[in-house]
Amino acid sequence: MAEPVTVGLLVRIEALPGREGDVENFLQQGLGIVEQEPNTVRWFAIRFGPSSFGIYDAFPDDSGRQAHLSGDVAQALADNTGTLFAQPTIEPVDVIAEKPPI
Repeated sequence: MAEPVTVGLLVRIEALPGREGDVENFLQQGLGIVEQEPNTVRWFAIRFGPSSFGIYDAFPDDSGRQAHLSGDVAQALADNTGTLFAQPTIEPVDVIAEKPPI
């Protein structure tokens, strides 16, 4: 059974002109990083539109979320801001209800 989640993050990323493919690749590579984070129990790279992307991830508790915010993905976002994308917005969210994976 999947571990329940109580908190998450919604990250919105706007690709710089002509960098949309690079942002998509960046997000695909992010999966390998978060697979090493035991408290990041759900992680999705998503596309909102032609140049708008995002990440939704979820955690069992706030300590897992804080560990993620100080981890390698957060550093990669900082390192690529201004090169691949504009300043991302990072919104903490509370999970009200979920249908966990089987």
